[in-house]
Amino acid sequence: MQRSIITGTGAYIPAVVKKNEDFGSEGFYDVKHHRINQPVEVILEKFTQITGIVERRYAPDNIVASDMAAYAATEAILESQTDIETIDQIIVAHNYGDIKTNTIQTDSVPSLASRVKHKLGIINPYCVAYDVLFGCPGWLQGLIQADLYLKAGAAKKCLVIGTETLSRVTDFSDRDGMIFSDGAGACMLEAGEDGIERGIIGTAARSDCRDEAFYIDFGQSHSPDLNSSRRFIKMNGRKVYEYALKYVPEAMKDCLDKSGVPVHALKKIFIHQANEKMDDAIVKAFYKLYEIDNPPEYIMPMSIHWLGNSSVATIPTLLDLVRKGKIDNQELRTGDIVMFASVGAGMNINAACYRY
Repeated sequence: MQRSIITGTGAYIPAVVKKNEDFGSEGFYDVKHHRINQPVEVILEKFTQITGIVERRYAPDNIVASDMAAYAATEAILESQTDIETIDQIIVAHNYGDIKTNTIQTDSVPSLASRVKHKLGIINPYCVAYDVLFGCPGWLQGLIQADLYLKAGAAKKCLVIGTETLSRVTDFSDRDGMIFSDGAGACMLEAGEDGIERGIIGTAARSDCRDEAFYIDFGQSHSPDLNSSRRFIKMNGRKVYEYALKYVPEAMKDCLDKSGVPVHALKKIFIHQANEKMDDAIVKAFYKLYEIDNPPEYIMPMSIHWLGNSSVATIPTLLDLVRKGKIDNQELRTGDIVMFASVGAGMNINAACYRY
């Protein structure tokens, strides 16, 4: 059977560092616009204990999401030694388009994928460029789509990118806003030769769009002093946590079972970097489905402590860091079975198993 193989990865990690102690100078407010009467230091300490986030990265003022996407894509292209004119598809996952500093408008026309193709200088008209909006699991959904095109013989090389500047839609009067960050990650996915064992071996996805559809959405600032017409990314943290803990482990099991490999063969889980406490609980619940009490040591690489939640960029960035030996006690070896898993606005969940 023909497999889809990752032949190169890349990431753009912004240089601007935003530490936890940089927040709260104007105070935090709740959803009813009431000031939270707790010392900022207490709020920040509790935030760190729950999320694991100590600092995050924000894009420089002169950089937009499509710029970061092009940087990450260039790294993936160079590593894979790909002639850019042979790329069949450019798939860019994002949620808010390009947002310039100090503006309130998102810009997605033309698509970010078209902008990336332009920035890369690709002339080939049959290189099709399009965007995916799927919440935080967008990059992984793009990977799943690319895999289907490759297996169908409709493409041979697909460039899949996740990019986001969440700092520009963050309400800094909302404690939850401290989770979000900026960045971009990319991979080159190619059709492997028949008989090659490595590559994508199974996928799973689901969307729950009734009551769950608006757990993460756009809403008014918590601050009573900001323009009521301006909107920011908003999250019902408790609902998201409960939903993720209930359904993500099931999707992960579905994916692994479809892949036909035993859970003991799983070497790494690249999970969306949203909240360390939640990610730990999801992975533990996943192993419980196989009647295993404790996940293996080092099964879950983490970058959330210093990169925060960069939405669609978290998994491809984490993969790039591990592949290039930039995270302590984490490495990939030929033949390793790894899983990608993500959850986010929609609410959407997906997972993919890959033989490295």
